[in-house]
Amino acid sequence: MKIALICDVLGKPNNGTTLATLNLMNYLKSQGHTVYVVSPDTSTEGKENYFVVPTLNLGALINKVVARNNVSLAKADKRILTSVISKADIVHLQLPFALSKGAVKIAKNLGKPITASFHCQAENFTAHIGAFNSRLINHLVYKNFYNKVYRYVDAVHYPTEFIRQVFYKHTHIEKPYYVISNGVNDDFFEKSQLPCKNGKFTIVCTGRYSKEKAQKVLIKAVAMSEYKDRIKIILAGDGPMKNVLARFARKKCVDCELRFFNRNELISVLHNADLYVHTAIVEIEAIACMEAIASGLVAVIADSERSATRLFSVDERTSFKYNSPADLCRKIEFFYENPDYITEYKDKFKNTSLPFRQENCMRQMEQMLKDVLEKGQNER
Repeated sequence: MKIALICDVLGKPNNGTTLATLNLMNYLKSQGHTVYVVSPDTSTEGKENYFVVPTLNLGALINKVVARNNVSLAKADKRILTSVISKADIVHLQLPFALSKGAVKIAKNLGKPITASFHCQAENFTAHIGAFNSRLINHLVYKNFYNKVYRYVDAVHYPTEFIRQVFYKHTHIEKPYYVISNGVNDDFFEKSQLPCKNGKFTIVCTGRYSKEKAQKVLIKAVAMSEYKDRIKIILAGDGPMKNVLARFARKKCVDCELRFFNRNELISVLHNADLYVHTAIVEIEAIACMEAIASGLVAVIADSERSATRLFSVDERTSFKYNSPADLCRKIEFFYENPDYITEYKDKFKNTSLPFRQENCMRQMEQMLKDVLEKGQNER
């Protein structure tokens, strides 16, 4: 197949969408497919089958918000999109923004089949404009996604059943769909080492430093624990709230390391930690949490109804009220005081992430593209 991969966001692997894009791209190439990548990532300029479009100017305020998140949004370049899509067999969209909107129109005019992944919750956007809890605005964002992109595609890829139901609730979309995880890399499934005891009970929390990931809840929980001085937090990630979180941890006198880790470094961190805590209150898929579980960690997870991650909790001891540092503190202290239970709960979590091995998931993504392409060819 010749696949046009339309990426409104692509660049450093510091967000879930970029990682999902790179994993899909690399897998498809490994299977002998030709992948044309259209994105605003200037680091790919001149590389074979990469096509760079300008970045979008959304005005000073929104440009600042985008820059703080260390991403660039693509502007639809009709000439580039037409050139790429005309030689592709099928078009796959990663996000419902300007570049994908432009690609949809061109692909439709050229009679090319289109698939689109659903990688963006409304709250991922509204969290940055002070409308995080506005049901109306979140609803309108979902409607916009549908009206501008998803109503025109031939099939939708949802990473979880959770987000499929959310989108259907807001739009009543009736398009064919595939629920396929973005997958956990096999490297995380390697046999875990024994925890490296450096005098402190180590808790890892992975995710972008942003409002909806709610890392402050973990810092507050540890700050109120009687074992505070014996606990170390590692916030693995990057994002606009890095300095805010660092200052808050210092204010609370909590031992907290904030750092972006590459894959090998993150695997080492996870294998040598005692506990994983997932604080995010908005999330389409629990890849970070699944990586921790695959690495052999017990996970304590926020019970937010706006997050798919809550479904990985095995019982009340591995779930906490998403807006309650006190409840999280109790759960952390239980595992601190009862290390034997950690071994017991590792067995409970053992098979949770097995169906989400990345190669298997990428194979399903490839099959989705084949299915839609074949259906389109049969209907001609």
